[in-house]
Amino acid sequence: MGSKLIQQRRGKGSPTFRAPSHKFFANAKYEFPQGETRGQVIGFEDDPARNAILAEILLENGAKVYCIAAEGLKKNDVISIRGNNIAIGNVLELANIPDGTPVFNVEREPGDGGKIARSSGTSAFVVGHDEETGLVSLRLSSKETMVFDPRCLATVGIVCGGGRTEKPFMKAGARFYAMKAVNRYYPRVRGTAMSAYDHPHGGKSFGKSTTVSKSTPPGRKVGQVAASRTGRKKGRIMKIESKTGQSASASK
Repeated sequence: MGSKLIQQRRGKGSPTFRAPSHKFFANAKYEFPQGETRGQVIGFEDDPARNAILAEILLENGAKVYCIAAEGLKKNDVISIRGNNIAIGNVLELANIPDGTPVFNVEREPGDGGKIARSSGTSAFVVGHDEETGLVSLRLSSKETMVFDPRCLATVGIVCGGGRTEKPFMKAGARFYAMKAVNRYYPRVRGTAMSAYDHPHGGKSFGKSTTVSKSTPPGRKVGQVAASRTGRKKGRIMKIESKTGQSASASK
C-alpha cells in the first residue's frame, strides 16, 4: 500500500509538521499606547522565529515591547514613537516620513502591527505623498510600488542582519538544522527520485508527463496542474538581414 503525499501529511496539521511556536520569543508587532511616546532600548533578543534580532524597548509607562531591530541601533538609545524626528529606529506614521527615507516593518492597515519588509537586510523607500488623498507610496525591495494609508506605522532604517545571505550554507547538515528550527520542509525531494509507492512520479517514471488535469483525485494531483504547456520555450532560429548588411539571429 502506498503512502500519502508529503503535502497531504503536512496539510493535515499534525504536531509533526506544526511550527514550534512555543520556542518563539515574541510576535514583534507594534504594541504601543495611543499618542506620542518614547522608549529606550534596554537589550536585544535572538528570536529563532526570524533571522533579524529583536530590540527590547522600555516605554515611558513602564511597559516592555519587542520590535525588529534596525541596523545601527544600540543599547540605551532613545527612540521616538509617533513623533516627527527622523532617526534610525524611530517608529513614525508614514505621513510624517519624508520622501527617500528607508523604512521597514510597515503596517499594511493601521493597527495591524507591521506586515511589510520584516526580513533581515530588507527595507522599503518612501517615494511620494499624494496631496489630495494623503496616501503614501512605497517602493519595495522587489521594485514594486504600493500605496499605504498615511496613518500606518513604520520604523525608520533597514532591518539588521543584512549580510546573512552572503555567507552560504557549506554543509547540508547546517541547512537541515536551520530549517528544522522553524519546521520548514527541507530537503525538497523530486517526485521522480522517489519510489513508486511514495509519489505518482516515482519509480521508473522518467519520461512520464508531469501534467495532471483539474479533475485528478487528491492522491495523484501533483506536478503541473492543468498546465497548457511545460518546459522552456523553443522556436526556430532565423537570420534577419539588417540595413547595414550585417546578419543578426533572432528566435521566432
